[in-house]
Amino acid sequence: MAVDSINTKNPYAAGDGKAASSDKSAAGLNYDNFLKLLIAQMKYQDPTDPMDASQQIAQLATFSQVEQSVKMNSNLQSLIQASSFSQAADMIGKTITSADDKITGIIKQVEIYSDGLVAITEKGDKVLIQPGIVLSNQPAASS
Repeated sequence: MAVDSINTKNPYAAGDGKAASSDKSAAGLNYDNFLKLLIAQMKYQDPTDPMDASQQIAQLATFSQVEQSVKMNSNLQSLIQASSFSQAADMIGKTITSADDKITGIIKQVEIYSDGLVAITEKGDKVLIQPGIVLSNQPAASS
C-alpha cells in the first residue's frame, strides 16, 4: 500500500507559510478553531507513534484555561468601564481642586479615556483625575 508524504497534504506543515501567518485574526483562536487544529493534528500524526491521550487532554485543559482567562479579562474590562462611567457621573456638579492647587471649579463634564478620566470645569479648565485632587460638594470659592 502506498502512503502519501505527510507534507504534501498537511495544511499545517512547516514551510507551507499558512501557520506562520502574521494576520491578526489568526492569533485569535476560538474553540472551534482549536478543535479543527486538534483534529488535523490527529489526522496527520504518525500512526506508528501516536500522541499520548494524556497529552491531548493536557492540550484541551490548557486551551480551556486560556479561553476562561480571555472571558474573565473581557468581563473585567466591562466592569472597569462600568465603574468609570459610574465614577464620572458621580463627579458632575462637585467642586474639584487640582493636585497642584492651580485649578478649582465645578465639574461640568467628565471625559473618559482608556487610561483615565479628565474633569472639565464650567470655565473649561481640564483636570486629570489622579491622586492628590480634592473633590467636594461645596461650591468653589470665588476668585
